[in-house]
This record gives sequence, C-alpha cells and structure tokens, in this order.
Amino acid sequence: MRLTFQGAAREVTGSAHVVRVKDRTILLDCGLFQGRRAEVSAKNRRLPVPVEELDAVVLSHAHIDHAGRLPFLVKQGFRGDIHATAATRDLCEVMLADSAFIQEKDAEFLARHRKSAEEPLYTIRDVSSTLNLMQPHRYHDRFEVVPGVWARFTDAGHILGSASVALEWEDGAVTRRLGFSGDIGRSGLPIIRDPQPLEDLDWLLLESTYGNRDHTSVEGAREQLAKVVRETVARGGRVLIPAFAVGRTQELVYDLHQLVHEGKIPSVPVVIDSPLATKATEVFRENTTIFDDTESMVKSHNRDRAALFDFELVQFTPDVEDSKAMMRKPGPMIVIAASGMAESGRILHHLAHSASDPRTTILIVGFQAEHTLGRRIVERRPVIKVYGEELPLRAQVEILTGYSAHADRRELRAWLDAVRATSPRLADVFLVHGEREAQDAFAADLTAAGYRTTAPEPGSHVSR
Repeated sequence: MRLTFQGAAREVTGSAHVVRVKDRTILLDCGLFQGRRAEVSAKNRRLPVPVEELDAVVLSHAHIDHAGRLPFLVKQGFRGDIHATAATRDLCEVMLADSAFIQEKDAEFLARHRKSAEEPLYTIRDVSSTLNLMQPHRYHDRFEVVPGVWARFTDAGHILGSASVALEWEDGAVTRRLGFSGDIGRSGLPIIRDPQPLEDLDWLLLESTYGNRDHTSVEGAREQLAKVVRETVARGGRVLIPAFAVGRTQELVYDLHQLVHEGKIPSVPVVIDSPLATKATEVFRENTTIFDDTESMVKSHNRDRAALFDFELVQFTPDVEDSKAMMRKPGPMIVIAASGMAESGRILHHLAHSASDPRTTILIVGFQAEHTLGRRIVERRPVIKVYGEELPLRAQVEILTGYSAHADRRELRAWLDAVRATSPRLADVFLVHGEREAQDAFAADLTAAGYRTTAPEPGSHVSR
C-alpha cells in the first residue's frame, strides 16, 4: 500500500488522500482549498492524482472542503464511481450546485474587474455529471470500491450523512484495513448521532482540527447561546451568526426552537438567510430516519420530525428581495447566514450593515481557518474589510466552541482509544486535517500514549 497526502495535510481544507493498493488507485475525498484567492486558485486547479490513474473515489461527507473539487475532477475526464452515503449524495446535490454558481459568479467578477480570462473551476453541468457517478451506500454495508478492495461506512457524527471509512483487502493470507476518520463529530450534538469508532485497523488517517484544544460542553453551548441572545436583544441589537449552511444551521435552528419552547430566549425573529441552507434543510427533512433517536426533541416530534425546523419565529429567506426586506426591518433579530467562515454569501451583507454597530453581536460557532474574514473577526481586528470597504469592528464578538461539529482533543483521543481497543495490529496514525500547531501538540500527546504518530507534509508519500 502507498499513501500520498495531497490535501488537508498540515492544513484544514482541500481534503484529498491517494491510496494505491492492488494496482488500483483510490481517492479519499476531493475537497476545495479555502483561503487567500491567489493561493488557493492554483491549488484547486491541480488534481490530486492524474485522471487516467484514478479508479474510484470514496467520499467522507458533503462539506465543500471534502467534496468541492469533485466536479472539477469530472470536468477533467474522471468517469469512475464516487462512493458516499445516501444523505451525503443528497447534500452534494445542493452544495455542489451552489459551489458551481459561486465559481461562475467569481469568474464573471474577475473578468469584469481584473480582465482575467480564468474560467470557472466547474459549472452546473459538471455537477450534474458528478451526481450521476455517485453510488449511495448505507452505514455498515460492505461494498466493493474496486476489484479486490472493499469498504464500509461508519457514522462519524459530524454532519448528516458523514462517515468514517474502512478500506479492506487481502494481502496474502492476511486481511489489511486502512481507516480514514473523515471529520469526527461530538457526542451530544443536536440531530446527529454520536460518532462511532472504526474497528480492527492496521493504519489510520485521523483528523486533528482541534488536536490542541478542548471545547465547552454541548449543553453549555446551548445555555451560552441563550445568554448571548438575551443580552443582545436587551440592548436592541442583532445577533449575526456566520454558519455553514449544512449541519450548523440546522443544529442552531433546532436549539433555538428548544430555547423558545422553554422560554429561555425572548420572542424575536429567527432569520435563515441562505438559499443553500433552505435547500439543505429540505434534505434534512427527507433524511429523518438517521436522526439521533435518543434526543428528547426528536422523540417529541417522532410523528413529524421535519417539523423540528419549523416554529413560529423562524423565517427562511431564499429570495434576494425577501432578504433585503428583512434587513430593512428595525429591531432585534437573530440572523443565521452562510458562509461559515464569512468569506462569501449573505452574511457579508449583514456584516456590512451591522458590524460597526456596538449593539450587534457577531456570534462565531465554528472553526475559522487562517486568512479568512471569520478568523479576523475572531481575532477582533479593529478594522475588517467587507466587499473591499474597510469597516470599524465595533460589534461584540462572542465565540461558542461548544457548537463545533469537530471533536476536540479529549473526544478525538477517546475515539482513537476505542479504535485501538479493537485493533491489535494498529501500526500508524497519520494526522490530517489540522493546522501545524494543533497537529504538533496532538502528535506529542499521542506519541507519549504509545501511538506511532506522524503528521505528513503536503505531497508526501508513505509505503506500508
């Protein structure tokens, strides 16, 4: 077996890992790099593996940093199978279409303002071709990826449909198994089932986004959310939440529904200002059978789980005119809008309108990568740039780590320990999907605990 780490190596975007085994080549994820435009454009146009060498793709989940380059791969001629869970396939249908729209609009903008001839990375036609190649699978079902190599998906508890992957093949008289964690979620997250560990592995690719940090509890995050809403409404301000349209938005709506029901927050409009979030919520409504059956809100809506995302205060504004009308309304409100790292989407309009208002709270509920506007807000820069205009950042900035969909240091370690308990042959743990500081700290912790741990550099190879 030979591994090549072509994305999310010593960074958290662009997930892409090449597995060569039994004269076949499999790609684990094919995600977009995110960050500075000049840097990521070239990286996104470089394929992780030549199309003619690639036999199949196995996709962990639908987030754009894991799935966002698939249409570009197809545009370049890939025609093999793309394996995913059924819910991941459904989410990719809306997320990749949204990504294609952004690619096309970005290309138009650059052509107008910079006289650039750069074409979009891909178009909606490429997305349609990509979806035709996607093969949906249920959790725990064993399926053949390529001749002689099998796979099984296990619930990763990160977003709807997210999976950890175990690849399996025969090596003489021995069965070998390579695990890929995908992104590991947290126990107790709303809606999503708790993550399940992989079993009986020889080697493991393990995400490490929060390898050097611990989160507040999920229950504590819900109480902090209520506190932020109460305090912001009391001073007449708005709560602006940059949130990923898939996963985070639905979890926030779920919790706000519960807080309203319990009387813990005042009755103010809850605006979901994202066409993608609106479409993604429909996918959630269509996949209620994989919700977490142990949660009280799920139980109380067991006859109509889709109603978890509908209550008297929530308003979805997929149309631009509805969005503008809502923005013009006076008074406090809660606005949840993409993108999660405030790099694009309608959250930028709300920031341009309210980031300089000291009554406003910008509530950060997820990881903010380097060189993103979200990271600059987290760092509380005195001046931020929105649509090319510099704005003083006078809004309150609150950070709730409890809403992260990524496991923290303790949770990653507990998941890995559970893997080791069933894996007497586990030899190597390769840390992926983490920034250097987080990976180095986590690698030191794991090495001290007896794991053989490395954090591969981008483009590096490992043979076993």
